[in-house]
Amino acid sequence: MGLHKPKAPLSELCPIRDVLDRLGDRWTVLVLHELALGTLRFGELRKRIEDISPRMLSQTLRQLEEDGLVGREVFASVPPRVDYTLTALGESFFQSIQSMLQWAVQNQEAVHAARRAYVAPQAIAAK
Repeated sequence: MGLHKPKAPLSELCPIRDVLDRLGDRWTVLVLHELALGTLRFGELRKRIEDISPRMLSQTLRQLEEDGLVGREVFASVPPRVDYTLTALGESFFQSIQSMLQWAVQNQEAVHAARRAYVAPQAIAAK
């Protein structure tokens, strides 16, 4: 018995793929983690996530707002003030990934050690 290729595109076979792609994005979890601590302004988020560029933070926030995970409130002041906060949907998602974040904290050293162990034989083989 051979495998046959599905006739429908993957996006049709897995309709939640676009949601999973967004939620699995490199910056999404970090932004949501910071907003889970409370409402923050753009500059505060930039300081807390030091390695994210302003452009990428802006794009991530826009996408999270589009998906209903983050709320954005603009205040008519000079200069304009914009606050970002988790919505109820964002809070429910963040609750579901807290165990993943705890696992990452608890196992980061083991993962880094495994990476070092993997790279060493690769480097020797390349010589």
